[in-house]
Amino acid sequence: MSRKREHEAEKENGERWLLTYSDLITLLMIFFVVLYSMSKVDAEKFQAVAESLNKALGGGTPAKIELASNPVGPSLFQAGTPSAKTTAPGKGTDPNNTTYTDPATNGENKNAGQGNFDAEKMSIDAIKAKLDKFAADNGIQATLVTSIEERGLVVSIQETLLFDSGSAVITPHARAILEKVSTVLAAAPNQIKVEGHTDNLPIHTAQFPSNWELSVIRATNVVQILQSDGINPNQLSATGYGEYRPISSNNTDAGRSRNRRIDLIILRSKYDVTEPINQTPVSDLQTPAPKIKP
Repeated sequence: MSRKREHEAEKENGERWLLTYSDLITLLMIFFVVLYSMSKVDAEKFQAVAESLNKALGGGTPAKIELASNPVGPSLFQAGTPSAKTTAPGKGTDPNNTTYTDPATNGENKNAGQGNFDAEKMSIDAIKAKLDKFAADNGIQATLVTSIEERGLVVSIQETLLFDSGSAVITPHARAILEKVSTVLAAAPNQIKVEGHTDNLPIHTAQFPSNWELSVIRATNVVQILQSDGINPNQLSATGYGEYRPISSNNTDAGRSRNRRIDLIILRSKYDVTEPINQTPVSDLQTPAPKIKP
């Protein structure tokens, strides 16, 4: 009787490997199902998740994360390129128009990444073309120079076009120039930084103890002109760098002349995170404590 029980126990223990084998097969099946599901990303759901993350991390300013125009990746089990609803980059935009529709504000354009970038590039290129034509028509292309950098469009205006030497007062001729520049820039919703720069020759007057004060006051006066000419003050900011951001050598008269300038920076929209518009003050978000009656 004892020998029979030992035989049955050995037979039962010998089949326990089937349990491990079946568990392994089940886990493999789940693993491949998960891989398959990850290879199929819904474009609209992906965009919705990205916008939610932007609102949570970007202080309520969505569409700061630039996405590819087609987030749907290739399937792990099918060859070829999957079909997806895409919008041709820049479709419906006029390259000669300085305005564009930001999908972050109306939510109508699902192609928030490449489409927004192309539309903004057209806007910056159009602004540059108009300012270059204005400078050429008025013979000031040597003192009003535009260039496109990673941060955006830089409009560099030399001191001689705006101010007298050692002064922060904008000349009447400069007002007419800034009025035309404002007309072009007012159509764009981008942030505009006005940067004042000087050479390294020291200045010490009652009004300007150093080049810092001179550069800041010059930038502020230009901001005032741009605002009075129709640019939204929420888009404007003024900065003075004094002699510490030269673009040429201060060892020659020509180099110092280039360094004495006002730079207008039309920032790309991705910098709205660091240059926010119309943010609600923290004090307005705080609920005042209830008053306790004695």
